[in-house]
Amino acid sequence: MPFNGEKQYVGEDQPSDSDSSRFSESMASLSDYECSRQSFTSDSSSKSSSPASSPPRVVTFDEVMGAARNLENMTLVHEIAVNENFQLKQDALPENSLASRVKRIVHQAYWDVLESELNAEPPEYDHAIKLFEEIREILLSFLIPGSGNRLRNQICEVLDTDLIRQQAEHGAVDIQGLANYIISTMGKLCAPVRDDDVRKLKATGNIVEVLRQIFHVLDLMNMDMANFLIRSFRPHFQRQLVDYERTKFQEILEETPSYHE
Repeated sequence: MPFNGEKQYVGEDQPSDSDSSRFSESMASLSDYECSRQSFTSDSSSKSSSPASSPPRVVTFDEVMGAARNLENMTLVHEIAVNENFQLKQDALPENSLASRVKRIVHQAYWDVLESELNAEPPEYDHAIKLFEEIREILLSFLIPGSGNRLRNQICEVLDTDLIRQQAEHGAVDIQGLANYIISTMGKLCAPVRDDDVRKLKATGNIVEVLRQIFHVLDLMNMDMANFLIRSFRPHFQRQLVDYERTKFQEILEETPSYHE
């Protein structure tokens, strides 16, 4: 007798062994299909949740210029270290070029204005005072920090633009005396190669031409100072060149914009 709750199969309703086998195979196939569908759904969901590709990073002008400056500095240091004859030179424009003519005309116009102001009645000293202020800063730049305090103080006292302006207001400013002091100080600070240029300044009679040539010689002295510093630092650059270039190259790699990020 069957137990309570147990289903009875009578006659044709009772499944055969072959039917049971087919039923089991069908259920197994259905189970495999469900697993496969779940796996596909999971993979599709995972793929759709991740971005296809990263958007291109915006490159700023400062980043580009920063990388360019690093590369330029590294190239310059390398040239200084390996080239014993490397030195800075004045960049002379072609004689008949448009840039050369424009520069000459503009400079001449400036000095003409200065001359007309100094020859006016009463003289005007605004432009001249600005020139003295600029000359003072250039002379001070030639002094090594921490030394030359006496000369530094003297330059600041003689070329005190506030004092010169007060003297100009009372008609007591001595432009030629100031120019002579500047020339004398330049003789103390210049390299021996500029001694002839300084002597020529003393022989120039026109005050405007004196000031004009003072700036020309100061430009040459600036170039001399830069080349002196290059020669002084060359042994240090030679000793540290490999480490320096390795470090700077790494900085360039880090700062150079990458379009694949």
